[in-house]
Amino acid sequence: MKRVLSLLIVCIVLTSCKSDPQVETDSYVISGTAPGVYNGVRAYLKTVDNQQREIIKDSSIVVDEKFVFKGEINSPQLWYLTMNSVVGRLPIIIENREFTISVNPDNLGNSTISGSKSNDALTTYMHKAQELTNKRNALIAENRALATAEDKSENARIATEIRDINQELTNYPTNFISEHPDNYFSLVLMESLIATPNSDLKVIEQKFDAMTSDLKSSEYGQRVAAQLEAKMLHMAKFGALDIGKVAPDFSAPTPEGNTLALSDIRGKVTIIDFWASWCGPCRKENPNVVKVYQKYHDKGLEIINVSLDRPGHKDRWIKAIKDDNLTWHHVSNLNYFNDPIAKLYNINSIPATYILDASGRIVAKNLRGAALEAKIGELLN
Repeated sequence: MKRVLSLLIVCIVLTSCKSDPQVETDSYVISGTAPGVYNGVRAYLKTVDNQQREIIKDSSIVVDEKFVFKGEINSPQLWYLTMNSVVGRLPIIIENREFTISVNPDNLGNSTISGSKSNDALTTYMHKAQELTNKRNALIAENRALATAEDKSENARIATEIRDINQELTNYPTNFISEHPDNYFSLVLMESLIATPNSDLKVIEQKFDAMTSDLKSSEYGQRVAAQLEAKMLHMAKFGALDIGKVAPDFSAPTPEGNTLALSDIRGKVTIIDFWASWCGPCRKENPNVVKVYQKYHDKGLEIINVSLDRPGHKDRWIKAIKDDNLTWHHVSNLNYFNDPIAKLYNINSIPATYILDASGRIVAKNLRGAALEAKIGELLN
């Protein structure tokens, strides 16, 4: 929810849009009036990238308190209007149609958009989200003011209200989509939800399926559907690596050139340790792993190291094994982070570890130092 609000709430409160008839065209035509804004002031349509950096998509110059944007867009997108001499910014859903903007010269965010149902929906959503946020903030301030009160019943009541508002804010995006199944803004909102960590993708899928066929079959709808499918596939793949899941089996060449599989060496406890000869933190951690292995191997601990050494560096891999006294199992495809086992286990940095129990289920991840020894001791003592 925080990501959705950060994308849509830009620290402003929007005024209501007028539901004028929409005029569809092959391009977007935005006619603006800017009372009190001087000739020559430049207005911009901007978007932001994944790092929240602004990217200018279009610009116009105010002449006689008027400005016009004209252009084409493949599918609706959420952009922002800014002006050099006016504070604030105005979120706008850009689509190939004609609509108007009446600029508030005191705060661009309080401007009015007319002739676009998508922007009507955006404004409605923003008003409600801002209303709930303001209410929650007021309750938090009230609760803080009562911190020293002897009677804690009011604090308990306020805490319950805050929890209820938080839940309403959490549910608001999907509820809004349900209430507006034919509006492009619902796709904008859904796209934000898909990108939000820990979103319930099954619920999002249900909301998408309930949208009108025209909306789903549009270019934008197809794009959102593809994003949803990709995210669901990604989550399904890496959900298999959650604690409690059976670790995926794999096999790879040993230093001697044989093939060794994870299923070949499982013990009462097994550590899968991703490392490389070139990895300083890995080499620094190795003495601790050696100590743990020597202490618990006779009790059933097995270790399999998966090296992400680079192609052609087999000699460096073997030398590091010998130098660090790593007397357990080793495999490597010598393909750096392109190693298929690294991809299977979603390894983006090393050292990285998975700890498995006797049944091969993942019981812990990425433990090092004393935490690793303590966990192995817990499982084998």
